[in-house]
Amino acid sequence: MYTSIPVPRKDFSGGKSGVPLLSDDRLFPADATTRSIARQLYASVKDLPIVSPHGHTDPRWFADNANFPDPAQLIVVPDHYIFRMLFSQGVALERLGVPRVDGGAVETDPRAIWRLFAEHYHLFRATPSRLWLDHTFETLFGLDVPLSASTADLYYDAIDARLKQDDYRPRALYERFNIEVIATTEGALDDLRWHAQLKQSGWKGRVVTTYRPDSVIDPDFEGFRDNIRVLGEITGCDTGTWQGYLEAHRLRRAFFRDHGATATDHGHPSADTANLSADAAAKLYQIVTSRDATPDEARLFRAQMLTEMAKMSVEDGMVMQIHAGSRRNHSADIFARFGRDKGFDIPGRTDYVQALKPLLDAVGLEPNLTVILFTLDETVYSRELAPLAGVYPCLRLGPAWWFFDSPAGMRRFRELTTETAGFYNTVGFNDDTRAFPSIPARHDVARRVDCAYLADLVVEGQLRDDEAAELAHDLAYRLAKRAYRL
Repeated sequence: MYTSIPVPRKDFSGGKSGVPLLSDDRLFPADATTRSIARQLYASVKDLPIVSPHGHTDPRWFADNANFPDPAQLIVVPDHYIFRMLFSQGVALERLGVPRVDGGAVETDPRAIWRLFAEHYHLFRATPSRLWLDHTFETLFGLDVPLSASTADLYYDAIDARLKQDDYRPRALYERFNIEVIATTEGALDDLRWHAQLKQSGWKGRVVTTYRPDSVIDPDFEGFRDNIRVLGEITGCDTGTWQGYLEAHRLRRAFFRDHGATATDHGHPSADTANLSADAAAKLYQIVTSRDATPDEARLFRAQMLTEMAKMSVEDGMVMQIHAGSRRNHSADIFARFGRDKGFDIPGRTDYVQALKPLLDAVGLEPNLTVILFTLDETVYSRELAPLAGVYPCLRLGPAWWFFDSPAGMRRFRELTTETAGFYNTVGFNDDTRAFPSIPARHDVARRVDCAYLADLVVEGQLRDDEAAELAHDLAYRLAKRAYRL
């Protein structure tokens, strides 16, 4: 019979509780022997530098190095992991301070936003967001009482006070987090002014960009034809022609490489690729740039451009990332009112075996090509992605992504891919985040999950102790540096 567990009452008047938010053994196996091995492995990698090869932090933070404004703007307002959960429980985005496309009224009082977030913090129980946030609250801001409506102001005041200090500015946090390199992601039309400013600043931190050309590759992207025109203007290329358009991409890729880029990134609804003849591709280009494309025309053009980008990667050595399978902006109403990246991107079924074949037939055996594949369709891990990466030299598997960068999702990724692709056809971990303070937490979760998995393999006799130790280091650090050519 179930017996309820009494919950002790705590005084949240402002004093320390003395009870940490985090367990030292979180995410480690329950079995004592396996847990001991996981602890040893984790101890050997927990302090390794962070390599963050793909993400969405703002390069302006590091260029200006200004204090972050307040707890709400730092933690709540920009994080779709947070506001999508609250929205699912009836909290309007306006009340969370999320800006509207039309400039309409939203909550601007950061303390009110924070209190609303704290009131609903229980919604995040057993989610990765809870792990990341508690890690941030305890290790970065020194808080050791649970966040709730009754502790909202205690949290706000403590975090706000620290954000006003110089050692909580972006560059200081970069160094405190022990980040070795961090990659941001900019669109093809970005002038990269913040990266240029950083380069001239003399600061030793390494912040590189990534080439994200979706706005000039996807005919369904808002303003696509205007974006093509601007691409021609900033490159001096005739983007009225197919060859001029391709040359514009080559010039922009070179410009991004001059600002540290080693990779490109492509966020497509599918992994479809195509390898049309030059004449057929030119005709398709004229269609999509002269009128609204049909769904089939848009799909085919995106497919052709993935292959074109792969061919350019063979030429210039940039690592290619394909983030496929997100059905973007599922709610037309939210997209119209708030724009992109507002929590309504939903996973969809994705094919890789047939979809990637045209690209792989064209350049899949080229020695200078690396294509890192991400998926939001876990059903393809063992059926498609692991077998593909386990034989094509150019293919690598990106880590569990987005909805699956959770402890259980990371564990499933290892269980479903390792037996076919091994460890060395994967690329370690990347945090893929806008939430700068959570980066150490996300890497810590990945390191713990991998060490727990390796410990299981040691106990089962599938790995020696020395192999597990080497793998722990590779998964936490070496593989990302190698795959992204950092």
